[in-house]
Amino acid sequence: MKKKSPLDWQSLGASTRALHSGIHRSEQRENSLALFLTSSYIFESAEQARAVFADEEEGNIYSRFTNPTVAAFEEKIADLEGGEKAVATASGMAAIATVFLSLLSSGDHLVISRSVFGSTTNMANTLLARMGVSVTRVPLSDLEAWKKAIRKETRLFFAETPANPTLELVDIQALAQLAAEHGILLVLDNVFCTPCLQLPLALGAHMTVHSATKYLDGHGRVLGGAVVGQRELLMKHIFPFLRNAGPTLSPFNAWVLCKGLETLPLRMEKHCDNAEKVAQGLASHPKLQGRVRYPGLPNYSQRAIADKQMRRYGGIVCLELENRQQAHRFIDSLRLATITANLGDTRTLVTHPATTTHGKLPPQDRIDAGITEGLVRLSIGLENFEDILADLLEAVELALNLE
Repeated sequence: MKKKSPLDWQSLGASTRALHSGIHRSEQRENSLALFLTSSYIFESAEQARAVFADEEEGNIYSRFTNPTVAAFEEKIADLEGGEKAVATASGMAAIATVFLSLLSSGDHLVISRSVFGSTTNMANTLLARMGVSVTRVPLSDLEAWKKAIRKETRLFFAETPANPTLELVDIQALAQLAAEHGILLVLDNVFCTPCLQLPLALGAHMTVHSATKYLDGHGRVLGGAVVGQRELLMKHIFPFLRNAGPTLSPFNAWVLCKGLETLPLRMEKHCDNAEKVAQGLASHPKLQGRVRYPGLPNYSQRAIADKQMRRYGGIVCLELENRQQAHRFIDSLRLATITANLGDTRTLVTHPATTTHGKLPPQDRIDAGITEGLVRLSIGLENFEDILADLLEAVELALNLE
């Protein structure tokens, strides 16, 4: 039989690569990705074991840092993100902790956005402080503030864009240029967009981090995380930390996440379709004028930045209600949406960040991040958008009409 010519991999679309990358079939010729549930691997001889441990011969050693199923997930997310390499972790926060603990040492300085996930802020305020790392928090979109925060010991910029939960944006290309001018590494949390909607590495970021628990899985099943970037940078700093400290993604979770990634491009299109229609429907409600946050709305203050760096506007919509009481009444009045702190699920989810995901932050930190008592975060699911919108509008009427 004539040998098949190789595919031009980079010319293939995201949906095709999501389905076909990371597949290395075993001698069993399986069609679906194999699940390797093993803690360790055998060697044919003591000499082979020595050679593999010495990096003279390729081979798996121990599933804390080498496992074929985990490697398949790493290859797939790296390919979608446009990175040379990925390192998988046990959760999104494990990915962020791995970045901080791998790249920062006592005496270093971190500049971080005020608008990041609550646990990320807490880690910067506590763990990094105990390590002797100084931290400066700046408004995400204020490039002049980032510039003024730079010191000679500044090692790292860290930000989320869009931010969780405020949906604030930063011009990634401009921030990357500023970081490059001062020899600073830029790491961006890309969880809200996924590589289907935004490619920070192509815009100049050195690494991206993901909570794979969110859209990458997409079904609310397992925990996972990933760091993606340049191979040399990851192998020099990130992989050794994973190998020695062990914030490891399990093979089973990697297998589940690989199946999630296969449908990620399709799901993100539907999330965006629904979120755009829901945001428009809410924004047209007379009692919600100026209270709906969504990067795709025509009057969104940072719409130009969204158009510049995002392919579409994502699946998260926020409401700015008057106070906590009104926000809680709205949430409790929902019948279709589920109250949970997760996001990126097939189902529509709702949370009140000020008392949940960011509830352990000092009040001033929440205010600085733009997280008010009336802010409600909606992760728009894959239901019929008419049903989602009807549920939300009914809850709006019940919450806003009560004294």
